Amino acid sequence: MTVESLTLEAVADFLRPHRLAVIATASGDGRPEAALINIAVTPDLDIVFETTSATRKFANLIDNPYVSLVIGWQGDKTLQMDGTVAALEAADYEKLAPLFFSAFPEKRSHEYWPGNAYFRVRPYWFRLSDYDYPRSVTELMVGKPAPRPRRRWFGG
Repeated sequence: MTVESLTLEAVADFLRPHRLAVIATASGDGRPEAALINIAVTPDLDIVFETTSATRKFANLIDNPYVSLVIGWQGDKTLQMDGTVAALEAADYEKLAPLFFSAFPEKRSHEYWPGNAYFRVRPYWFRLSDYDYPRSVTELMVGKPAPRPRRRWFGG
């Protein structure tokens, strides 16, 4: 199986109908953790999702900005994505929350829950795998991962 080039248009076409993803994060001691999330896709192919401070992924997202997502299973196709994640600041929230709520109107009531937060994943790598015969894998790099903030040796 060879890896071919993937286009942003093909990524967008695949992402548009999907509203669920599995997000993989790493705990503070490096253990992998995965969770199912509701997603909204921006025109720039960023992923917007919500979680609460009571979840394992919340602490992981704050500590480590790198995530992987698996999105969809459309026929025999699935999309993997690596990106950097950040909590939405006020200006981004004002722009992106309506997008999330248009995808999930039933979640508008979550907006002011204590500990609820909204995040955006900025992708830097995509892989679209088609397991139907003949199998194909296509990849696309759209940037570089942001540098990880350095931790102080004394635990800060």
